[in-house]
Amino acid sequence: MRDRPQFIPIDAELILEIEPNLKRRFPGLQVIVEYVDGVRVEVSGAELQAFKEGVCAEVRRKYDLESLKDVSVFRFYRDFFWKVGIDPTKIRPAAEALVRRVLAGRPLPKINNVVDSYNLASIQTEIALAAFNRDELKDGLLMRTARSGERFHEIGMNEPMELNGVEVVISDEEKLVAVYPYRDADISKVSEETKNLMLLVCGVPGIDEKVLMNAGAVALELVTKFCGGQGRLK
Repeated sequence: MRDRPQFIPIDAELILEIEPNLKRRFPGLQVIVEYVDGVRVEVSGAELQAFKEGVCAEVRRKYDLESLKDVSVFRFYRDFFWKVGIDPTKIRPAAEALVRRVLAGRPLPKINNVVDSYNLASIQTEIALAAFNRDELKDGLLMRTARSGERFHEIGMNEPMELNGVEVVISDEEKLVAVYPYRDADISKVSEETKNLMLLVCGVPGIDEKVLMNAGAVALELVTKFCGGQGRLK
């Protein structure tokens, strides 16, 4: 792979704030925010497909279905899921779900080059990643506890779902953009019209910041390699 690109530092504190009550509820909860400016979103090409095949081959060498329960990072996500009202035996943490698809012989999702790239970064690093069309987001992003009865329209759903008040969500000044760290909103999804991204490296208690920083670097490397644009990292 090519040398990693040079990233322009940004202050992530100005982009996404974690509610104080949520920090007390989940000590060690942290998120890394990244930008990619001028991205090109399109159908994944042959080069990305070849890279995907290599990643899948590595997954089959590294893991088996029985041993996944012992992967420490996956355990941290599962523990967090239980605490926010998600059954991780039914809805798997993102990276674990992708690894399980590969081990089961099922194809990985093909969405577009951006989503496919950060999905591969998620597989390689075991860390949940998300991306949003930054131009659809308003200032003042906040990670907080959901309000009971609050409604969230996730990607691919015809109708919004109603939240019960234990979930962790991310909102801008007008709307919910994610149920953290497993569902993203339809309104801010990455599409062919997207030019500027906000990438989230989704941590949960127990995962070291260095692990998250590495995942962020891998994600920016793959997205800029296969989708163009200029990456900016905290």
